[in-house]
Amino acid sequence: MTIKSALLVDDSKVARFALSKLLEKIDLQVNMAGSAEEALEFLRDGGKPDVIFMDHLMPGMNGVEATKEIKMNPGTSDIPIIMCTSKKSDDFNEDAVNYGIYDVLTKPAEAQRVSELIEKLGNDISSGTLPQPAISIALSDQEENKLSQMSQEELPAELKDAPQAQAPAASLPNDIIEQVARSAVKANVNSRLHELLSSLFDEQYDHVKRILNDAREDQQSHLKGIMDDYAQQINEKTESIKEEVAAEVSLFISNQLAEFKQEIMSKQQSGIGADQLEELKEHLAEAQSRDTAFWQQLQGEAIQQAHDATRETAEDIAEQTIELFLLKHQKETNKFYGIALAVSVGVFAIGIAALGGLF
Repeated sequence: MTIKSALLVDDSKVARFALSKLLEKIDLQVNMAGSAEEALEFLRDGGKPDVIFMDHLMPGMNGVEATKEIKMNPGTSDIPIIMCTSKKSDDFNEDAVNYGIYDVLTKPAEAQRVSELIEKLGNDISSGTLPQPAISIALSDQEENKLSQMSQEELPAELKDAPQAQAPAASLPNDIIEQVARSAVKANVNSRLHELLSSLFDEQYDHVKRILNDAREDQQSHLKGIMDDYAQQINEKTESIKEEVAAEVSLFISNQLAEFKQEIMSKQQSGIGADQLEELKEHLAEAQSRDTAFWQQLQGEAIQQAHDATRETAEDIAEQTIELFLLKHQKETNKFYGIALAVSVGVFAIGIAALGGLF
């Protein structure tokens, strides 16, 4: 089940405002009451919220008493109640169990805790696992009829034996009794007032602190959104300026090119005069003559350089050939001289031997 509406019951405007903002952020329709009596009147007039956030300590009827009244009414007994308190005690926990309080929300409430509690409540309603009162709050019809028909003799012994009020043994002066009563009431009132004021101060301080923090976060988020919008607008303006500048530059270049083209076309249409044409021909002929003479001179020098290089190369080759020939001829001559010398020596030896009578 989706929780759509809530009733806030708290005597503190600050607490109601803070909790209502948290509930409105999760899309709940919120009604508020400044006291338990005002909340009961809202329910009697036909109001049927999906959940009730009930403050624990309030002037007049407190949260536990109001919860008891709501659970005793068959028309409102099925409404889950979340008790809001800044302090916990064993007695309070026992009352929460006895009267079927769904859960306890510590004040000041946190956004995540409220969101989780609402989601859990929806799941429990859908699955039918809401807590039921541990005790029977209302009497059955049979018990009410029996109680109304009982006479004094039929009352239980505990009620019969109840001590009756007796007059004091000795009467005291009225002014003393009044003074004592005033002192006791004053002390009780001062003690209770001090307790309530201390609790209220702590609670209001926590609520104000939480509201300031939430307001600061909302302001920062709002400012961040504004800065992001400004940054986006600046970027868009910058891009627009870039496009405008590019368009202007493109237009300027196009105009310049068009003017230049028109100037060229006008010159082409006007043509070149006969004198200018004759002068241009003479200039071209002169340039051609100079180029021809230069190339002829360059060709002659190249041919002469090639001829000189060829001649020098031929002389070197001839010289090397002659040297090789002379060297070879010298080697062959030396070989011939050696053979002839050997033959001469051999003949000379044979002659000597013949002279000696060897043969």
